[in-house]
Amino acid sequence: MQLQQILFSQGFGTRHECAGLAVQGRVRVGGQAALDPFAEYEPDGLQFEVDGVPWPYQGQALVALHKPVGYECSTKPKHHPSVLSLLPGPLRVRGVQPVGRLDEDTTGLLLLTDDGSLIHRWTHPKKKVAKVYEATLKHPMEEAARLQLLQGVVLHDDPQPLQAEAAELIDSTHLRITLTGGRYHQVKRMVAAVGNRVEGLHRSQFGRLALPAHLQPGEWCWINATSV
Repeated sequence: MQLQQILFSQGFGTRHECAGLAVQGRVRVGGQAALDPFAEYEPDGLQFEVDGVPWPYQGQALVALHKPVGYECSTKPKHHPSVLSLLPGPLRVRGVQPVGRLDEDTTGLLLLTDDGSLIHRWTHPKKKVAKVYEATLKHPMEEAARLQLLQGVVLHDDPQPLQAEAAELIDSTHLRITLTGGRYHQVKRMVAAVGNRVEGLHRSQFGRLALPAHLQPGEWCWINATSV
């Protein structure tokens, strides 16, 4: 694949702009300046640099973001900045989208990708992908309330009981709850249904993938789909 096409596929601008990056000496491959935009490279496994920033070739982009408070999971945010503003320009140009949503005041693991099939696979209700949340509660939770979350609670807009896949009290006001659904404000509403209130919410795991320990709020990293 030509260098300009590789840069274009990775979100570095139009083909003309990508050719200009090479001609201007802003692209390096294997530690050497890559000045010919028409030079052919094998894209799989290719590592290159643009303006000194390392970039691995990714046929489909998939990243994990440690979402901080105060960001909306939307391409058209209404009240707060979009989580997309935390990502570098090339990823935004590629059109990565959040896999599901976290509320503005919820922190933790958020996946973003430009692979529509992955988004469908991981968000469709029938797939039952487990998500683990750490909820800080306003009041100590009794064992009976924890068991009720496992047995099912009824929300005012849905006659069908919603059950937690798992619910563990780390301490009296720290609930670790696992859900496979994705209803609006589901954790908060389920906790409210058993007479308590969520004061803080953090997603620590999506599928098999736990939030990478090295990621600070607002930071992102590449991940492999097989790890989710």
